[in-house]
Amino acid sequence: MTGNGNTSGLAGVIAGRTAICTVGADGESLKYRGYDVGDLAERGSFEEVAWLLLCGELPDGETLRRFRARLASLRALPAPLRAALEAMPPSSHPMDVLRSGCSLLGQLEPETDFGRSLDVATRLLAALPSMLLYWHRFHTEGVRIDRVTEDESVAGHFLHALRGTKPDETERKMLDASLTLYAEHEFNASTFTARVVASTMSDLYSAVTAAIGALRGPLHGGANEAAMELIERFATPEEAEAEIRRMLARRERIMGFGHRVYRKADPRNAFNKAMARRLAENASRPELFRIAEAIERVMWEEKKLFANADFYSALTYHYLGIPTRLFTPIFVCARVSGWCAHVFEQRADNRLIRPSAEYVGPGPRAYVPLADRRPS
Repeated sequence: MTGNGNTSGLAGVIAGRTAICTVGADGESLKYRGYDVGDLAERGSFEEVAWLLLCGELPDGETLRRFRARLASLRALPAPLRAALEAMPPSSHPMDVLRSGCSLLGQLEPETDFGRSLDVATRLLAALPSMLLYWHRFHTEGVRIDRVTEDESVAGHFLHALRGTKPDETERKMLDASLTLYAEHEFNASTFTARVVASTMSDLYSAVTAAIGALRGPLHGGANEAAMELIERFATPEEAEAEIRRMLARRERIMGFGHRVYRKADPRNAFNKAMARRLAENASRPELFRIAEAIERVMWEEKKLFANADFYSALTYHYLGIPTRLFTPIFVCARVSGWCAHVFEQRADNRLIRPSAEYVGPGPRAYVPLADRRPS
């Protein structure tokens, strides 16, 4: 590892090389294998992006058709996994559900040969939304999703399985774009976790399970859920503006703003904000968008902090009718493509990731027999 000497939280430390993604190269850019993420979100599809990340190039038409068909064929869950999802408490955090579901699937369908890693990655892309929504629908409505949807896209399948009805094309495209925006982000905490596990030559399921565990922590995932809870607290933009200023005066943390890597702006935010604005036009609570804008304005005026991808994605998901507790799991359904791509890359030129630590504890001490020790 190399860096600038300040290794707190590994900030600024270069921990490896990657050809998958570049983040914040000019303070506000995000590129997947050289392609601008905004261009991919606007003109492409999540399935194209997943193939790009996993295989290195955008697919041609026939390859994309076969990949989508393969994903659709792999959405059904094995009976033991469905039974386990039903046994998980309804009070479980959905991230815990995905973590446990991924681990169990790895026991039922183990990766015994690294040569079939693309098959395992494809299975996870197909199965993770099914796991989440099977558990959610069973525990909220008593519905067992016995027949997976025939929607060709991951986004279409997600919304169809969530609602029980096929989404319209605008809604599907918006969630599809959001999945693209969240698909990959270089050596973030969960991705680096996956690479550490992969470096031990463990299986892909273990690496993804560990990554889900890292994303479970509120300092990495969950900002969009916190942002939505904040936005919904206020009845008007004026109320929001006044309270956010008071919160800042009390030094309270406002989730969804600033970024550890981007210095000028989060390139995903403009896209998310545009989607939220469009959905607000026909929403039951259009004022939520104006409240969000008021919060964003105060954060810039007071702290010069820009909204990151999580802030307006929360509002987009809300307007799509997605329950707030499912926001971070959507992140998993997208980012598994990036996680798996990084596992492939780690395996291709592997060396065990084992950094050193600077010791700051006591100096050499002599052992004191138990009978001679005094209470501390």
